[in-house]
Amino acid sequence: MAAASSPYKISFLTGAAIVVANMVGTGVFTSLGFQVLDIQSGFALMMLWLVGGLIALCGAVSYGELAAAMPRSGGEYHYLSQIYHPALGFLSGWVSATVGFAAPTALAALALGEYAKSVWPSLQPTWLSVGVVLALTLVHGLSTKAGSRLQIIITALKVVVLVLFIGAGLVVGEGQPLSYAPDAAGWRAILSPAFAVSLVYVSYAYSGWNAAVYVTGEIHNPQRNLSRILLAGTALVLLLYVGLNYVFLRSTPISALKGQVEVGFVAATSLFGSSVGRLMGAVIAALLVSTISSMVFAGPRIVQTMGEDLPALRFLAPKSRNGIPVRALVLQTLITLVFILKPSFKEVLVYAGFILNLFTFLTVLGVFVLRWRQPQLARPYRAWGYPLTPLLFLGLSGWTLTFIMRDRPMESLYGLLTLGVGLVAYAIAHYLGGNPKRAQG
Repeated sequence: MAAASSPYKISFLTGAAIVVANMVGTGVFTSLGFQVLDIQSGFALMMLWLVGGLIALCGAVSYGELAAAMPRSGGEYHYLSQIYHPALGFLSGWVSATVGFAAPTALAALALGEYAKSVWPSLQPTWLSVGVVLALTLVHGLSTKAGSRLQIIITALKVVVLVLFIGAGLVVGEGQPLSYAPDAAGWRAILSPAFAVSLVYVSYAYSGWNAAVYVTGEIHNPQRNLSRILLAGTALVLLLYVGLNYVFLRSTPISALKGQVEVGFVAATSLFGSSVGRLMGAVIAALLVSTISSMVFAGPRIVQTMGEDLPALRFLAPKSRNGIPVRALVLQTLITLVFILKPSFKEVLVYAGFILNLFTFLTVLGVFVLRWRQPQLARPYRAWGYPLTPLLFLGLSGWTLTFIMRDRPMESLYGLLTLGVGLVAYAIAHYLGGNPKRAQG
């Protein structure tokens, strides 16, 4: 395959669609059932989604500065390699390849299968999940332009359907005996370890806010557009998430939500009855196609960028004549299929949330490090509210990471083991290929 650059550039609309589609997926339709196991305060539950959105917005502001100063695809892999050390960049790329995109893609595909099964009980959800991933891999492997248009269309449909669902829920829902006013019990819940652990689920639901940075090199005028893409996509999703979860809680007794993965189906059934609930289950399954598509699109760009820098991974660097990293795309798809065929839903959610939070924490910290080390570096966009916005992100994310290590030690250990395996892989790649190329900009 010849290395070539695609003449097609990702527009602001496509970039925002990638961000929205990455974010609105498995997390918002599944995590509330886990949150209500330990938190029954309406105020605390809604604050989860507001705090999670605030964290994401502060992160988007910070990433906007880094992306404008270092406009190259690769996301955290590129930033951490330049700011700290290539080994740390490799670890973030390793995590992105194994957890950051493959695991969430698998979780979205599994959720799609489960929602579809709730409508058609005789369906084999696993094989539907596999089929959807393979079909979207084929589309994105053939044409960036076709994949971009598909992404815009299915993301627009997703937003329209969710807005209609929120509106219908506000009109039809009878309301549950749940208080959303701040009270002593609500504040106690917010300060509890359960809130911090639940914030991991919420952070996972918001985790696609940085999706556009992985395709920076393919965005039209990234110094101007990337920060706008990140902020616009994240702000829209915050509004959708708060509205959706309010409707979920308003329409459905907490006892019916506890431990449920198909929260959207349960809430739709409570709102509209079993027939419409089943239809909504089918609609949510279709909406998850957008999430899977966006991650299939963005994820391989990280692995391809690593292939450009690391001689031992050079076989992953080539692009097709259409500018598509086909080899990296195939590798991510294979890892995704492994997660689909051997799932453990709740554990993977916490594990993925922990390890992804760790690297976004280090990346936002890099805003301070880069300003200190390279104060003269051109920054077409500077983080709004600096230093308060990145400090707020670091404080809330650090608080969450501390509690998750204390209260979910097994998932944290798996995350650290993943990093250990990554270090071994880096040492082998370094030994086989020599020093990695340290790309500038």
